[in-house]
Amino acid sequence: MTLWKNYYLAESILAALQALSEAGDPSRLIAGGTDLLLDLQQGRHSPVHTLVDVTSIPELNTIEIRGEQLFVGAAVPLTQIVASPLLQYHGEALVEACALIGGPQVRNTATLGGNVSHALPAGDGTIALLALDAQAEVASIEGHRFVPTESLFLGPGKSSLDPRKEILVGFYLPLVRPRQASAFRRVMRPQGVALPILNAAIWLFRIDDRIAEIRVAIGPAGPRPLRARETENALCGKSLTPDVVESAFGALLSEARFRTSPQRASAGYRRHLAEVLLEETLQAAWNRAANDNGLKPMANG
Repeated sequence: MTLWKNYYLAESILAALQALSEAGDPSRLIAGGTDLLLDLQQGRHSPVHTLVDVTSIPELNTIEIRGEQLFVGAAVPLTQIVASPLLQYHGEALVEACALIGGPQVRNTATLGGNVSHALPAGDGTIALLALDAQAEVASIEGHRFVPTESLFLGPGKSSLDPRKEILVGFYLPLVRPRQASAFRRVMRPQGVALPILNAAIWLFRIDDRIAEIRVAIGPAGPRPLRARETENALCGKSLTPDVVESAFGALLSEARFRTSPQRASAGYRRHLAEVLLEETLQAAWNRAANDNGLKPMANG
């Protein structure tokens, strides 16, 4: 069975957008293809007319500081994200998340944009980006727009992006400052592709012995990746004591919607794991913030 008719290698964002608009229906963007090609081969996605390859577009393959933000192109392979000194300093949670996606062969090909575009409630890269307060850049024929990464998700496997008219260009992360740090942790089964039973990412700003600011993301805890704002409110302004962690866990249970998955875990088991995962991720970010990350800010590279 033919899975696609035409394959177009775009060398610019405009060329890719024009190819999408002119191609027969349906057409799809492709970068690493680790999700799309598997879905096509296994019949979970209907055959497409045209695949538009964006891996040769320079802007989508860039990691660089732009003003007060760090830009990460949507087509950057996960291996490059894990190895980037800039991201190891400014986005440690994202580095830790990408290091756990698939195996080495998958990470050499899979991209951050693909991880987000697949719109899974527990996408590792997605959960890290939410905690890091990343803004997404989206291109169309009409121009570029910048939106919170959180707004890209409509439901399980459903992205708000229009696959025929829009391209995810990349993500902007705030640069880390002294006493700010992030961490990512997950619980997974060791066999197969090791999909997460539960994952979490936390960014925090520590002043002395209290949390001045914090962002918490967790998944799967509902139909979309969850930015746990009630949990954040329970932690903000507090010291990291057992009572505070217990209160935060109660807030998390009030806003998370854990469900039973025959392939992964029961809702009850996820609730049980959530407290351990929250505490472990919190402690990692808290300790890193006390050490000013142990690194010096670096120039582009």
